[in-house]
Amino acid sequence: MARLVVMYKTPRDGAAFDKYYLGTHVPIAKKIPGLRKYEISQGAVASPAGASPYHLVAILHFDDVPAIQAAFGSAEGKAALDDLPNFATGGADVFMFESRDA
Repeated sequence: MARLVVMYKTPRDGAAFDKYYLGTHVPIAKKIPGLRKYEISQGAVASPAGASPYHLVAILHFDDVPAIQAAFGSAEGKAALDDLPNFATGGADVFMFESRDA
């Protein structure tokens, strides 16, 4: 399995972010081909030291990294990427990696 992790930084308006993210962005992103599972954080995103600069974390599951790359090369993947400026006013950090049980 592989994961795409999107860590959304604190937006200018958290309530507007949440409304748009859940009502508009998630339905767009769930159309991405090859997506196996879509998880998001619930509640505050904290670090062991306390507060963090992040508002929400999304974890998208795919078969492997080439599947992620293909997914975001598709029209649906491009639509999800193109939608980011509509709500992610604080910016976002995006990571992808293969995963395994330890």
